[in-house]
Amino acid sequence: MNPVVRRLARGANAAAVALYRWSGGRIGGTAAGRTPVLLLTVPGRTSGLPRTTPVSFFAHDGAYLVVGSGGGSPSEPQWMRNLRAAPRAHVQVRTEQHDVAVRLVQGEERDHLWRDVVVQRAPAFARYETKSGRTMPIAVLTPAG
Repeated sequence: MNPVVRRLARGANAAAVALYRWSGGRIGGTAAGRTPVLLLTVPGRTSGLPRTTPVSFFAHDGAYLVVGSGGGSPSEPQWMRNLRAAPRAHVQVRTEQHDVAVRLVQGEERDHLWRDVVVQRAPAFARYETKSGRTMPIAVLTPAG
């Protein structure tokens, strides 16, 4: 990625995170006015430093289901790559905060959850998988404790 574009993207992400935290999720708490958004903080897989990004989520049996769609980008989002390397993360949903256990789902379970997302909750996500040419990874984030 172009260094100027990377710097702008990081600045936009930092502003979105700050607004979400400042407003308790009233600003930035939904994507496209419908899908709820949480703040995901996960250690960077190389640096180990905490990285926070807003991520759309779906409630799932007392946990949070997140899809590494990257808006249909051909490459997986960095936050999903970091989740693959981390057994735990931290989420903020509105004003509530939780440490979470990270579990990436595979096979039949992944396919079942994907159908639930694209058929029942967010049909627009189906376009992301087609556009990207890759299978969308799904992680389940379960509150610890």
